[in-house]
Amino acid sequence: MVRRTLLGAAIGAVVIGVIWIGQGTGVFPYPASSFMIDQMPWAYRGAALAAAGAIAVIFLRRK
Repeated sequence: MVRRTLLGAAIGAVVIGVIWIGQGTGVFPYPASSFMIDQMPWAYRGAALAAAGAIAVIFLRRK
Protein backbone atom coordinates (compact mmCIF):
# COMPACT_ATOMS: atom_id res chain seq x y z
CA MET A 1 0.00 0.00 0.00
CA VAL A 2 2.78 2.45 0.90
CA ARG A 3 4.77 1.48 -2.17
CA ARG A 4 1.79 2.20 -4.46
CA THR A 5 1.26 5.58 -2.83
CA LEU A 6 4.92 6.49 -3.26
CA LEU A 7 4.86 5.25 -6.85
CA GLY A 8 1.83 7.45 -7.56
CA ALA A 9 3.60 10.45 -6.04
CA ALA A 10 6.73 9.72 -8.10
CA ILE A 11 4.73 9.50 -11.32
CA GLY A 12 2.96 12.73 -10.38
CA ALA A 13 6.35 14.39 -9.87
CA VAL A 14 7.42 13.36 -13.37
CA VAL A 15 4.21 14.73 -14.90
CA ILE A 16 4.41 18.02 -12.99
CA GLY A 17 8.10 18.35 -13.85
CA VAL A 18 7.36 17.94 -17.56
CA ILE A 19 4.61 20.56 -17.34
CA TRP A 20 7.01 22.95 -15.60
CA ILE A 21 9.58 22.36 -18.34
CA GLY A 22 6.95 23.14 -20.96
CA GLN A 23 5.84 26.32 -19.23
CA GLY A 24 9.38 27.46 -18.46
CA THR A 25 10.44 27.09 -22.08
CA GLY A 26 7.21 28.58 -23.42
CA VAL A 27 6.19 25.40 -25.24
CA PHE A 28 3.13 24.94 -23.01
CA PRO A 29 1.84 28.48 -22.34
CA TYR A 30 -1.23 27.55 -20.33
CA PRO A 31 -2.78 29.30 -18.51
CA ALA A 32 -1.88 32.47 -20.37
CA SER A 33 -1.61 34.45 -17.13
CA SER A 34 0.92 32.07 -15.56
CA PHE A 35 4.05 33.65 -14.10
CA MET A 36 6.06 30.58 -15.17
CA ILE A 37 5.79 31.10 -18.95
CA ASP A 38 9.17 31.75 -20.64
CA GLN A 39 11.02 31.66 -17.30
CA MET A 40 13.97 29.28 -17.63
CA PRO A 41 14.42 28.77 -13.86
CA TRP A 42 11.09 26.91 -13.92
CA ALA A 43 12.33 24.70 -16.75
CA TYR A 44 15.40 23.81 -14.68
CA ARG A 45 13.30 23.12 -11.59
CA GLY A 46 10.97 21.01 -13.70
CA ALA A 47 13.88 19.02 -15.08
CA ALA A 48 15.15 18.37 -11.56
CA LEU A 49 11.69 17.35 -10.34
CA ALA A 50 11.10 15.06 -13.33
CA ALA A 51 14.51 13.45 -12.89
CA ALA A 52 13.94 12.88 -9.17
CA GLY A 53 10.52 11.41 -9.92
CA ALA A 54 11.94 9.13 -12.60
CA ILE A 55 14.66 7.89 -10.26
CA ALA A 56 12.04 7.23 -7.60
CA VAL A 57 9.90 5.31 -10.10
CA ILE A 58 12.89 3.16 -11.08
CA PHE A 59 13.70 2.32 -7.48
CA LEU A 60 10.07 1.69 -6.51
CA ARG A 61 9.51 -0.63 -9.50
CA ARG A 62 12.38 -2.87 -8.41
CA LYS A 63 11.36 -5.94 -6.50
